Amino acid sequence: MALSQENSDGRNAPRKSPDAFRTISEVSDELNVPQHVLRFWESKFSQIRPLKRGGRRRYYRPEDVMLLRGIRRLLYEDGYTIKGVQKVLKERGVRAVADGAREAGDAPATPSAPTASPATPVVASDLVETGAGDDVDLARLVAELDEIRGLLTR
Repeated sequence: MALSQENSDGRNAPRKSPDAFRTISEVSDELNVPQHVLRFWESKFSQIRPLKRGGRRRYYRPEDVMLLRGIRRLLYEDGYTIKGVQKVLKERGVRAVADGAREAGDAPATPSAPTASPATPVVASDLVETGAGDDVDLARLVAELDEIRGLLTR
């Protein structure tokens, strides 16, 4: 039995994996925020960097969606201004804002042992920006690399 969810137009679509990339329309539906607001937030928060493919089509990583969820919570539920959220991001970091959304119960359930998708490699600049470079779990990285090797040899 295939899992499905209803789109904004009323049609059922297959449910994506939690690690799958999302289009702007999927993120818009999931967060109940208009697409133009998501594009506006990209201009105000440099930390939001969706991948852009042909035709400048946006693809949001799971980390982007969690950050957007945290920004939405700060703006709409906690009453922060854009400048206030920028200050929170600068002082506490991206991870704190995204984790705040997860702790507030805004996030969908995630697997107990999350794994990185091979399509979302760890980039050194991301580690430096978030300050996570010191916390890298080498065993997890080795396991992810083994998983990627297995995918490539299929």
